[in-house]
Amino acid sequence: MTWLLHVDMDQFVAAVEILRRPELRGLPVVVGGAGDPTARRQVVSTASYEARAHGVHSGMPLRRAAQLCPEGTFLPTDPAAYSAASEQVMAALRGFPVDVEVWGWDEAFVGGDIADPQALAAELKAAVLAETGLSCAIGIGENKQQAKIAARFAKPGGIHTLTTATWMAVMGERPAAELWGVGPKTTRKLDELGLHTIAQLAATPPEALVERFGARQAQWLPVAAAGGGDTQISTEPWVARSRSRENTYAEDLSDLAEISREVGAMARALAADVVADGREITHVAVKVRYVSFFTPTRETKLRAGPTTDPDVVEQAALSLLAKFEWKRPVRLLGVRVNLAMP
Repeated sequence: MTWLLHVDMDQFVAAVEILRRPELRGLPVVVGGAGDPTARRQVVSTASYEARAHGVHSGMPLRRAAQLCPEGTFLPTDPAAYSAASEQVMAALRGFPVDVEVWGWDEAFVGGDIADPQALAAELKAAVLAETGLSCAIGIGENKQQAKIAARFAKPGGIHTLTTATWMAVMGERPAAELWGVGPKTTRKLDELGLHTIAQLAATPPEALVERFGARQAQWLPVAAAGGGDTQISTEPWVARSRSRENTYAEDLSDLAEISREVGAMARALAADVVADGREITHVAVKVRYVSFFTPTRETKLRAGPTTDPDVVEQAALSLLAKFEWKRPVRLLGVRVNLAMP
């Protein structure tokens, strides 16, 4: 039978740091920014389970994390180290006769004609631990969604199975927000329709959802709620569809000339990155986060077609600034470029 397994590394970034500093094992560790909790506007990338027990979580300002967990060890991020550790993890998974689909540094789907998924999961966990020193949780299912959600129940360091036969008994009374791919906006719309649980959504005909969600999502939501999901594993190397840069400023920006310089510099830097990768840019987007935390994004398609010209990219980014209001100071600026597929 074809099974899918979702391998989800436990507290991956923190775990890599603890491997390098064994004396921190069992202690609250917080990784983010430059590792300085007194610095303004730096956020937590990840926290060890011990730090999470104090209420620390990803995306939280480091200053707040230090208030919640003053005894924690704060470390700077080291993406090169995490990438190297991830490559070791994926190499361990590829040592088995299964297909492996990588999902970022710390996740992968494994699939194939597997006689005993529980036994395979135990072997995968042991191999990853032996070859990297890192722990993982593994979810088992008949499709990606079931495996992904099963891994949540397996964390930390366990194995859990969720199938079509057990899906509704386990998931039916849970909030629809627990479905993979259902975010806050979709959840609000479902709540407005009185669809609060997964079982309620599964019993809703797509026609009743079309007006609020559109035909495609209206078809997908009840299927996902009933435990359906993608069963295909792609072993093709992951190819980025976009690249972005952003900066949170220690001091708020109010001068439009300064904002323009920052956006222009990010746009040109992104163009240089894309050229180095041998890709072309098709769209440019600018993100602005005001002091109120309202964060609009504006995007434009390059009318002349895909380009590698930094002047064109910069001008496109600057032209988008006219679509924002500048009545409030700005705490963050970002630029994203969409890439032509190779």
